Amino acid sequence: MAIHIPRGTQDIMPPEVETWHLIEEAARKLCSLYQYQEIRTPIFEHTELFSRGVGDSTDIVEKEMYNFTDRGGRNMTLRPEGTAAVVRSFVENKMYGNPDQPVKLYYMGPMFRYERPQAGRYRQFVQFGIEALGSNDPAIDAEVISLAMALYRELGLKKLKLVLNSLGDTESRKAHREALVSHFQPRIGEFCEDCQKRLEKNPLRILDCKKDSGHELMETAPSIVDYLNDSSRAYFEKVQEYLKKLEIPFEVDPNLVRGLDYYNHTAFEIMSEAEGFGAITTLCGGGRYNGLAEELGGPETPGIGFALSIERFIAALKAEKVELPVERKIDCYLVSLGDRAKDYTVGLLQELRNEGISAERDYLGRKLKAQFKAADRLGARFVAVLGDDELEKGVINLKNMETGEQTEVELASLAKQFR
Repeated sequence: MAIHIPRGTQDIMPPEVETWHLIEEAARKLCSLYQYQEIRTPIFEHTELFSRGVGDSTDIVEKEMYNFTDRGGRNMTLRPEGTAAVVRSFVENKMYGNPDQPVKLYYMGPMFRYERPQAGRYRQFVQFGIEALGSNDPAIDAEVISLAMALYRELGLKKLKLVLNSLGDTESRKAHREALVSHFQPRIGEFCEDCQKRLEKNPLRILDCKKDSGHELMETAPSIVDYLNDSSRAYFEKVQEYLKKLEIPFEVDPNLVRGLDYYNHTAFEIMSEAEGFGAITTLCGGGRYNGLAEELGGPETPGIGFALSIERFIAALKAEKVELPVERKIDCYLVSLGDRAKDYTVGLLQELRNEGISAERDYLGRKLKAQFKAADRLGARFVAVLGDDELEKGVINLKNMETGEQTEVELASLAKQFR
């Protein structure tokens, strides 16, 4: 019986993996410039981390998590997102005591959510994200956003839209929550079962409902912007001021609601406006989450971050027809003629590789013409041809595949010729 790949997952085949390498390398270089350091957390954590950290009223916790019980009877979950685990590690390892604050971290790795697979959205997907913990300065909000925008732009994306909102501080959110409950409660029976549960748990999440997005009460729902107190409003205005200084265009959308419970103050999304990209346009999302560290047992620690899907990044590149400079050529392909020459190329191949030269040889006993075709498919810059006669003379024929020029060089100096 044939065994197939699980639904909602993918094999990333060569040479597409090279595209992933380029994106990952660009992300790491940017993080180095911005002084973010890599952190690696476990792929599975205690379920409570996500129910407390992400929020038990979210779709992720209610419907999408891959949960299992281990042999010790402990409830475990494959991580559905990165922030909760990073903040857990920040608290557990007492990084709040580091002399250098804020603590600036980045992560990259697989996440897992049981949701309906569609273009650019998988049940196992790879996220790149950053977290800055320990600063209440609106300038760090602008920095986090600017890093995300810089990564997309550096790799060639142009049709981007940055959308901002403020969810306010605790006082602002409480006032807005009461207004939302009063607004929806008289007709909550007209909404889906999920929204009816959210009314008391977290009415802000009603605004993020896809099923009831067309309901007339959605359009007239109270806006958080109208309930921001003076300090929240001033904070949001400062974030906008800094983004203008950084020459990053944005739109303010009072209806933007991030899907996780821990967000407050700044919330943002970066969307693709490329034609044919698809109905789900969000590439990246993030925001401020003051209070999450305390929820996970740590001291009061402000934080902000974002996460983006590498899969959706690649989908956006394809939609804009951006071709990354993937290098697939090798330096030298060894062609052998005769048994003695064939045996000799085993050691010669290793000698080239020891000198940092990418090289390959034939392993199928193919004829001369077939070996040259293999070299061409691999994009070899040079082909070195060694026969038994050349081996006897201590020479090898080197052909430049771009110019067609051929030279005879000493066999002992082949590696030096390349170096």
